[in-house]
Amino acid sequence: MAFLWAVACLALAGAVSGKRSHTPSGVAPCRPLLPRARQVLGVQEDGSTEQGCTPWAQTLTSSAGCGVPSISPSVQYNERIINGQNAVSGSWPWQVSLQTRTGSHFCGGSLINEYWVVTAAHCEFNPYSHVVVLGEYDRSSGSEAVQVKTVTKAVTHPNWDSYNLNNDITLLKLSSPAQLGARVAPVCLAPANLALPSNLQCVTTGWGRTNTNSNALAVRLQQVTLPLVSQSQCMQYWGSSITSSMLCAGGVGASSCQGDSGGPLVYQNGNVWTLIGIVSWGSSNCNIRTPAVYTRVSQFRNWIDNIVAQG
Repeated sequence: MAFLWAVACLALAGAVSGKRSHTPSGVAPCRPLLPRARQVLGVQEDGSTEQGCTPWAQTLTSSAGCGVPSISPSVQYNERIINGQNAVSGSWPWQVSLQTRTGSHFCGGSLINEYWVVTAAHCEFNPYSHVVVLGEYDRSSGSEAVQVKTVTKAVTHPNWDSYNLNNDITLLKLSSPAQLGARVAPVCLAPANLALPSNLQCVTTGWGRTNTNSNALAVRLQQVTLPLVSQSQCMQYWGSSITSSMLCAGGVGASSCQGDSGGPLVYQNGNVWTLIGIVSWGSSNCNIRTPAVYTRVSQFRNWIDNIVAQG
């Protein structure tokens, strides 16, 4: 997977579509390219603990019924999504695929409870032409017991800025509850004001590009391990584009890429996985030596809780 890519019309008909068709109509929308060498990653696509922050090691919440896969992932800390590492089928049960109704994947997302999915605002999910697919692993398979859900409403953060990609977060309410089980289950959410140490090893997943020389998306779900990068280090690459609502990871020979947008960045504490980031943007060529940028979930925890509580 590589980063930064509101890929203009990367929905190359057959290249990004799976075999599954959800309706006889619908095409993947085109996305405008961003200025400079910075692009969002959808298809079309400091170590110190501050006062008042929640230390990362205190977020274990397995009693909440989230973040514990029934099928254990196989995580090695030298993988790269660019150049592709297949995930264990079913091991990331909160990963969803956002698709056109003809079955073309364009972004990822994360299931946070039976009714709600969180994704990136720049994915521009349209409830009238897009669907959420849960339980998918192999996009070419017609035999997987996936759940295809329509969405009753998409709630984008009121301060979303499509120019600088700040506050890049949208919540999707499913029209019917997800049927939870071994292959479909929610991830835990980072608490508000969570302080995370630099170099914390995290995992991001998705069906994005696995080769910088090809626009083809991955057929099977990919995973990559990435270390967190401090804000100051990240700003050395991206300057003032980095805000407090963003966090950075990677730059060590691995990356997300187009098609990964909206997907999860998680870390493991004990046996519990917590969502700390949403794939947002990165370098236009999915450079594996440049940190990718994620929406900082802890910054939006109160907003998420309020929207979900409203139903």
